[in-house]
Amino acid sequence: MSAKFNSQQEKNRLEELTTRILEQSKHVGADACEVAASASVGLDVQARLGQPEKLEMTRDQSLSITVFLGGSRGSASTTDLSDDALQSTLGAALAIAKVTAPDPAAVLGSRDQIIQSVPNLELDHQWDIDAKKALELAVEVEYFGRQADSRITNSEGGSVSSTRGISVHGTTEGLLVSQPTSIHGMSCVLLAEDGDSRERSYAYTQSRRPDQLWSPEVVGRQAAEKTVARLNPRKCMTAEVPVLFIPETASGLLSSFVSAISGGSLYRKSSYLLDRLGTDVFPSWVSLSENPMIPGAMGSSAYDSDGLPTREQAFVTDGVLSNYVLSLYSANRLGLQSTHNAGGVRNLWFKGDKEFDTLVSEMGQGLVVTELMGQGVNLVNGDYSRGASGFWVENGEIAYPVHEVTVASNLDRMLQHDLVGAGSDIDLRRSIAAGSMLFEKMMVAGS
Repeated sequence: MSAKFNSQQEKNRLEELTTRILEQSKHVGADACEVAASASVGLDVQARLGQPEKLEMTRDQSLSITVFLGGSRGSASTTDLSDDALQSTLGAALAIAKVTAPDPAAVLGSRDQIIQSVPNLELDHQWDIDAKKALELAVEVEYFGRQADSRITNSEGGSVSSTRGISVHGTTEGLLVSQPTSIHGMSCVLLAEDGDSRERSYAYTQSRRPDQLWSPEVVGRQAAEKTVARLNPRKCMTAEVPVLFIPETASGLLSSFVSAISGGSLYRKSSYLLDRLGTDVFPSWVSLSENPMIPGAMGSSAYDSDGLPTREQAFVTDGVLSNYVLSLYSANRLGLQSTHNAGGVRNLWFKGDKEFDTLVSEMGQGLVVTELMGQGVNLVNGDYSRGASGFWVENGEIAYPVHEVTVASNLDRMLQHDLVGAGSDIDLRRSIAAGSMLFEKMMVAGS
């Protein structure tokens, strides 16, 4: 599958289209223009109960045009890259700009702001795998999961996916850059039974490099272990107790924090961290930085969505909020400078120095949160309330699984005052990643 995608050829094609549209925009009266184009190919297969169930091969492309006219802007997009469709899209963007109210904050990155050269961050790696081999791997990963424990009684399947693509970004300010990427993965979803108890869970591996994926055996067995561990859950008592978020749930807390310090929330005055720059937001032992230039990392990118070069920078230094997350637009709305974060943060990692078992031991009694449900995060005031499931801890050891639980607190209180420990078990499968996070107290409500 991967061999059918020629990144250099696609780069040349999309750059030629982008350059042509930028030139045409001048002839139709636009003051400025921005073009973002992408193309990708993908393979996605699934096997269930040892038999192939899905085979999907995709080839996608898209192009969006934003024109600037008299202080206003209009955008339109298309998946049809024929000449007629591109002309229609340009015309649509121009028509929208003509009827849109002026917005002085909406500007393109200037020539002295935009990235000048794009380094190779090793984000694109071919996986020499065809549909037949991918299906064999999907069967294999599910097999290892189903064989791992006699309580595994059914499966939603093993899956294998591989996608390669390239994006091109150009503006009339002189920007013309591209970045090829790949993402490969394998997963397994299993069901277990024990008496009247039936549970479901999964495991997955994901990387830009196929040689960094976990083996089918590791993925399958991890899926089985997670599934059977959930069997025979209990309801827990209602109390204020220590709560430990595993990496997969802890990263969601970091995402909420990033949203609260992002320009959109700030200029809309919808963040509990409004006007908190230079104040304590974490314990003094916590610093948070992004490093977008790590070769091969999931969140790496040489430039942001405005075409400005990304950079390593701190948002929290010794517990103090030292920077916001700003694009050109949000910075202009706030009267500040862009932090080169259009599109969000990239490789924001939070890693502690303690083993997971050590954190569990330090809890004494409390809750380990392995899954969260619902959308109960209020960024305006920081109130946090989510449905959860996980494991109850007694005497510093995991005692039994629990479900139908609500965990509640306030993000400001949690992150600034109640965070007492962090794990070394950081999960690097996403751009915002954390190790386990231990909070001294949260309200845990059983039902």
